[in-house]
Amino acid sequence: MVRNSRAPYIVAALMAPLVLGLGGCGRTTTVVLLPEKDDRTGAVTVSTEAGTVEIERVREATVVSSRSSPPSPPTELSSREIEAVFGEVIKALPEKPIHFILHFEFGTTDLTADSAARLSKVLAAIERRDSEFVSVVGHTDTAGDSRYNRRLARQRAETVSRLLVNKGVPTEHIQSTSHGESNPLVETGDNIRELRNRRVEVVVR
Repeated sequence: MVRNSRAPYIVAALMAPLVLGLGGCGRTTTVVLLPEKDDRTGAVTVSTEAGTVEIERVREATVVSSRSSPPSPPTELSSREIEAVFGEVIKALPEKPIHFILHFEFGTTDLTADSAARLSKVLAAIERRDSEFVSVVGHTDTAGDSRYNRRLARQRAETVSRLLVNKGVPTEHIQSTSHGESNPLVETGDNIRELRNRRVEVVVR
């Protein structure tokens, strides 16, 4: 069992009998800890029926030969070794989703000037990834009636979706939803104007 804690980025793969000089009979599993793109790391706990090992440092790895054998003590792999063993796996990993936040003028479906300009970055990300899944989620602040805000949040999501479609994004690639005032980015009291909550969140996968 591999348990991922503190949000590390891990790669696990089934290897041939000889793994970077750590040999054995039959198939083995190697788990190595790699950093996130922003150089953050976490920890991974690897467990079998016979024992548990935690790897916490970048490029540390452990090898499991069977359920009845304990994971090997952690050893540090070189960048060259990681590339040799996991290179194809790493290349095949999907890119992380890209998140955008677009803000609106109070009580309207009009994007602020900054957000209208930011729409080009959304389109560029969709084109670069050739994305077929774009999530568009509308929100409001708490000013006004909650029923009105549910409708306004939906209209904001529809506005952004329409702008994307008008720029060539296929309608079937867009998933549009809304939360009204129920999921604020910034917690406020009732009936409070807050620009950061008047938003549409766009996720490009």
